[in-house]
Amino acid sequence: MKKTRNQILKKIKEYDSIIILGHQRPDGDCVGSTLGLKDILTTSFPKKKIYAPANDSVSYLDFLKPRDEELKPEIYQESLVIVLDTATKERIDSKYFHLAKETIKIDHHLPVDNYADINFVDVNAPATAQIIVDLFLYPPKKLKMKQEGAEALFTGIVTDTGRFKYSNVRSQTLNAASLLLDYDIDFEKIYNALYLKDSEVLKLEGYLYLNFKTTENGVAYFYIDKKLRKQYNITIEDAASLVNCLDSIKGSLIWVLFVEQDDSTIRARIRSRYVSIDDIANNYRGGGHKQASGATLLEEKEIDLILEELDIRLKEFKEESGGLM
Repeated sequence: MKKTRNQILKKIKEYDSIIILGHQRPDGDCVGSTLGLKDILTTSFPKKKIYAPANDSVSYLDFLKPRDEELKPEIYQESLVIVLDTATKERIDSKYFHLAKETIKIDHHLPVDNYADINFVDVNAPATAQIIVDLFLYPPKKLKMKQEGAEALFTGIVTDTGRFKYSNVRSQTLNAASLLLDYDIDFEKIYNALYLKDSEVLKLEGYLYLNFKTTENGVAYFYIDKKLRKQYNITIEDAASLVNCLDSIKGSLIWVLFVEQDDSTIRARIRSRYVSIDDIANNYRGGGHKQASGATLLEEKEIDLILEELDIRLKEFKEESGGLM
């Protein structure tokens, strides 16, 4: 990894124009790591042109500095492009990625697609934002960062670790968060923006608790279709944010929230404790982490199919583990 870090820093120094990209349907880690890296490079190299364009946005991250609008193709042709938190080329949030002079991938998902000229993947990191902090610290004292960059990176780490409660959190993660807090970021503002909910969302959450279902072996699930979203007047983002309402059910080591999209496809947000589920998500046009993945279902009957596979996985896990809950 030391060799790859050196290669990345060398390329950054070589280029006067650098474009930082993330993935479609961005989350907190994607936006946080993108804006965090932009701040580091802008602050450390004030004469360089640093861009962070995006087509997709999410309202709950509006408290962070907005990303740039999509750039003209000719800017890509003279730029180094750094893609963050994006496992596969298909998910990159830019139609001009392929025009870049050179490309770098920095990610923490399983390395299924080495699409860049330099690929830096650390699957042990719980968030790409943590990898950016590690790069900031290497080599020491040679890069600079402002408060807004620290705020963005802290947001990335907090969201992708579930407020530091997921099993892949390490001392290195907490050390990175501690460093960012030294920039006097507004901890309370970040948490209020991320976790306070509108009353409509809370009402739907109550309905979810009363109506969620479980499979034979304990996979908990709930389906939010367009009709239900309209009834409670909430956005797709707000609906999807309810996935972890199902994370505390005894006997349910896997839980899934299905959300119907505007184009009538169904987005499945799959989470688990102990049990690997990413390979099943891969079967349904998705992927992600071993215990946190997403999938896209083309029709409603695929809900039953993916639940059947998850139910079998959970049954097998319980048999092999002796009933670990």
